[in-house]
Amino acid sequence: MKRDNSGVVRNICIATGAATTLFAAGLALSADRLFRFALDTNNPKSIFHRASPQDADKERLLNTGEAREAGAWFSEAKQPVSITSFDGLNLHGWLFDPDCVNPLPHLYAICCHGYTGEPAEMAKWAHRFAKLGFTVLVPAQRAHELSEGRYVGMGWLEHNDLLAWIHLIVESDPDAHILLHGNSMGAATVMMAAGDPRLPRNVVSAIEDSGYASVRMQFIDSARSMFHLPKLLAAMCVDAAGLVCKYRAGFDFSDASCVEQLKHTTIPMLFIHGAADTFVSPRFLDMNYGACSSLDREKLLVPDADHVMSSAVAPDVYWSKVEGFVKRTFRI
Repeated sequence: MKRDNSGVVRNICIATGAATTLFAAGLALSADRLFRFALDTNNPKSIFHRASPQDADKERLLNTGEAREAGAWFSEAKQPVSITSFDGLNLHGWLFDPDCVNPLPHLYAICCHGYTGEPAEMAKWAHRFAKLGFTVLVPAQRAHELSEGRYVGMGWLEHNDLLAWIHLIVESDPDAHILLHGNSMGAATVMMAAGDPRLPRNVVSAIEDSGYASVRMQFIDSARSMFHLPKLLAAMCVDAAGLVCKYRAGFDFSDASCVEQLKHTTIPMLFIHGAADTFVSPRFLDMNYGACSSLDREKLLVPDADHVMSSAVAPDVYWSKVEGFVKRTFRI
């Protein structure tokens, strides 16, 4: 006698459909929350309205040794400058004249700060370049400090802003020779701009410190470490959040890849990372370096240095490498 299993099959299908619907709804909710937490500066529960464990370290670094001197110089010497972004935002920055006896004509450096940061964090780098004879520009990334904007672009939207800052310099000085430097998200901004076909020939070389290989990979790493998610689930949440980002901010996380942009880079590049970086994986150093198509590329891995801490942990090694690279590529 045959048993009629149609009822069992029907119940299994209903249960499976209900579970799939619940999972999809949960994934959509998680994706929206991830996007608003990570990129929406208007969200009161976003990371931009929370104290970070790194804040104390940042404060200490800004008030000790060379950083204290550079910070005082930054506050006293800064001159305001602004531009309008490709999407109509008023972007603010600070301009600094060379801080040396014999400034070199037509030399400029642009220093880009990182995620949740501010221009003052770049004081040490700006001061070093100013001492070499560069006129230095330190922009506030969109949605940071005095720059307008609601959504942070993790370097993708910002690389368009960086191109606008570069064009501002070139319009005022067609003979300009420009150095790009960035830390963390600022490093991603620099790498993405370095591989953009619109990059003017005035840009001579670029330095990235502690940059990730892609926004997608960085967010998967962050989701796994912050929320203790398995890799597959973290990837699903991040990809779903990327779709939310595409709808709200105009770009998908998969668009924002330093590795892909670096495949088109021709200018000299210096890649730096701390071997003990717990925020942006040191494995990205080799990924970015390996992807770079420039024939002139260098890299530096600093032992025991955490995120953007290489210059503090090993200042002699760090600045010897950075200044040597700058002097060589600019022939000064």
